[in-house]
Amino acid sequence: MSLNLFWFLPTHGDGRYLGTSEGARPVTLDYLKQIAQAADSLGYGGALLPTGRSCEDSWVVASALVPLTERLKFLVAVRPGLQTPSVAARMAATLDRLSGGRLLINVVTGGDPVELEGDGLFLGHEERYRLTDEFLTIWRRLLAGETVDFVGRHLKARGAKLFFPPIQTPHPPLYFGGSSPAGQEVAATHVDYYLTWGERPEDVAAKIAEVKALAAAAGRSLKFGIRLHVIVRETEDAAWQAANDLIRHVDDAKIAEAQKTFARFDSVGQQRMAALHGGSTARDRRTLEVSPNLWAGVGLVRGGAGTALVGDPETVAARIQEYAALGIDTFILSGYPHLEEAYRVAELLFPLLPVAGTARPGADPALGGPFGELIANEVVPPRKAVR
Repeated sequence: MSLNLFWFLPTHGDGRYLGTSEGARPVTLDYLKQIAQAADSLGYGGALLPTGRSCEDSWVVASALVPLTERLKFLVAVRPGLQTPSVAARMAATLDRLSGGRLLINVVTGGDPVELEGDGLFLGHEERYRLTDEFLTIWRRLLAGETVDFVGRHLKARGAKLFFPPIQTPHPPLYFGGSSPAGQEVAATHVDYYLTWGERPEDVAAKIAEVKALAAAAGRSLKFGIRLHVIVRETEDAAWQAANDLIRHVDDAKIAEAQKTFARFDSVGQQRMAALHGGSTARDRRTLEVSPNLWAGVGLVRGGAGTALVGDPETVAARIQEYAALGIDTFILSGYPHLEEAYRVAELLFPLLPVAGTARPGADPALGGPFGELIANEVVPPRKAVR
């Protein structure tokens, strides 16, 4: 099957290393524009914008980047409990229309009680998912053109209506990741794509099976996606060296500080990420390679997606195909720094994978590139065969 490869817009910061300001880059519109336009021209299908108080607002950033790109879709978060369903529906319909149907919706319930309380939401884990269920019930009906009256445990609406519909019908596709039973119930009931962070293939397979069964019981079917970092180099040794180099400034004190923060999260997905590395203070491939070529080093100091596929192009492509064989067709990838790695991943991996939509319309297959600099100003370098 064709694979949808997405990239990531680092609105919470970027750089060459984790855990240090050395090699760091400011989050400016100019820099985000470079990444978005690179992803757009290279043929990535979409870009994920993170959400939370550590990030620039995803809706504002996406709105700024839409007119600067042509085909790239933007995966932007709605936040049940931080937005009302009707306001979120109007925002989604507007951005979908103004972007020409390039909006994707990431439903984020949230897993950090401290951050959520700072934003005014004081519900426990289970109740937040009840709220998310009510939110999506209203949101989906509004985008489908209904006038909504609703009374739930957390939300109420009377005569709610959306006057300007989205381009995508019945609504922009819904993406959602929730590893707890409550989260999986929400996914089975409401969303189009169920997302997981990069766990061992056998654990991902078990999770997919659980969600598929729940969706089938609800008379629905879902598609599946995965969120991964990628460290791909021309050789295996170079890739592992790059992985170790990424965390070379991360010392034991920084790991302990990060893990103390993550311990307060009630997100089951975050707990599963932490369990992969166990809060280890060792920082090399021997202890952090938790499955063949799946490296948990990123999660030592980064919340959320904490694993990377590491290796040469053929090996990383094979690992991606292993996940695809489980039923995953969307891969949301990233790498540090995100501008250079967008090119590296496209150049090294795209030729090895059945990537959806990488060819630009109207490109001349003979001279549409890429072919590098002409040899002696007149000889086109031979193309490497696509494998």
